[in-house]
Amino acid sequence: MFNKKSTSFDKTKFSKKKSRGPRKNKNTKNHLPAVTDAIRRVVLFNKPFDVLSQFTDQGSVENKRKTLADFIDVKEVYAAGRLDRDSEGLLLLTNDGKLQAKITQPDAKTTKTYWVQVEGSPQESDLQKLRDGVKLKDGLTLPAEVEIMHEPEIWERVPPIRERAAIPTTWLSITISEGRNRQVRRMTANIGFPTLRLIRYRIGAWTIDGIANGSYKLL
Repeated sequence: MFNKKSTSFDKTKFSKKKSRGPRKNKNTKNHLPAVTDAIRRVVLFNKPFDVLSQFTDQGSVENKRKTLADFIDVKEVYAAGRLDRDSEGLLLLTNDGKLQAKITQPDAKTTKTYWVQVEGSPQESDLQKLRDGVKLKDGLTLPAEVEIMHEPEIWERVPPIRERAAIPTTWLSITISEGRNRQVRRMTANIGFPTLRLIRYRIGAWTIDGIANGSYKLL
């Protein structure tokens, strides 16, 4: 902010410097402090479809949506990254800022694996585009690990996906080290195969193995 210049004298020379007051603590729920092993909490949650990746819903009272509070009763933990409302699978929550940064910051390059059901039957030439990187509106993606996989033994989604009888679907395993908004969905759409269902299977060394959908494990 700039002071207007006076034509007679500079009033700022005669005014006392205002105190800025105490500095605000930057350790908010999005900027957690590092903690010791003794008090570190790590929660692995298998998020169902249509659940927000937060503990409160800022939407209208009439259209209340399910949140993490409907499933997790562990206090003072926050999601490390996010998982879209229409996606399922692994969401890691913690009270450790160092771990949160390792998972969310692009420079850390923590890999995440997704099981993705797409519409259609992509060929190796299509998948190679994802391995090489595709150009999205926010830039070129880093090379991804992509393989066709058998349909995983998983829970039924409620509601089920909308399948067209005349068009087959394919399951892909996609591993990326970025975390752009709706990145995997945009990647498969870019090569002409829209995502019908998306499940995050792994974050770093953690997976949803042994965790029922809608349940969590406290490490």
